[in-house]
Amino acid sequence: MALKRAFDFVVSLLIIFIALPLWLAVTIAIKLDSPAPVFHRARRIGKDGKPFTLYKFRTMVADAPNRGPGITRDADPRITRVGRFLRKLKIDEMPQLINVLQGEMSIVGPRPEDPRYVAHYTPEQRQVLSVRPGMASPAFIKYRHEEELLAGGGDNVEHVYLTQVLPDKLRLDLEYIANQSFLGDLAILGQAALSLFQHNEAPTGQQP
Repeated sequence: MALKRAFDFVVSLLIIFIALPLWLAVTIAIKLDSPAPVFHRARRIGKDGKPFTLYKFRTMVADAPNRGPGITRDADPRITRVGRFLRKLKIDEMPQLINVLQGEMSIVGPRPEDPRYVAHYTPEQRQVLSVRPGMASPAFIKYRHEEELLAGGGDNVEHVYLTQVLPDKLRLDLEYIANQSFLGDLAILGQAALSLFQHNEAPTGQQP
């Protein structure tokens, strides 16, 4: 765990430093595209069930929560033009490196979830809260294009997420926790990077 934390701190600090020009360009693009803060702050549940504020580049209109469900689908009209590009390459997730520096997240680990969905976890599923949430995980790789997979959910998109997608994510998270290792984390990180450039296919057995 000490090695994992040291890796998280050094790598996140290095990436932030290298990516500063990109962050500046993204900041300008977001401000020119739509009026609202550059960062989106979302409440998430972290290690040991403690809530924290997760940072992302804003990809939706300012009043998005008032215009639709908490789950975002493909072609969601609330997503801005710049936001669509940022989501495609997962650039919107980069500010979570700040959460990693603060010790609230790891680079690799189960993705942090919204409190309203954590409330549906079974006692077994709540074991995912025994570790720091992460930016990349096996579930992140499998559901890298989650918005497209949920596009067919219609008005029942949150029901589909809770009954089909979330349970499978948690299954993968629990498997990760049971078998996690430093070398395994490096492999997951590499797979996550490669997955951003792969064509999406619906996960087996998941047809929302």
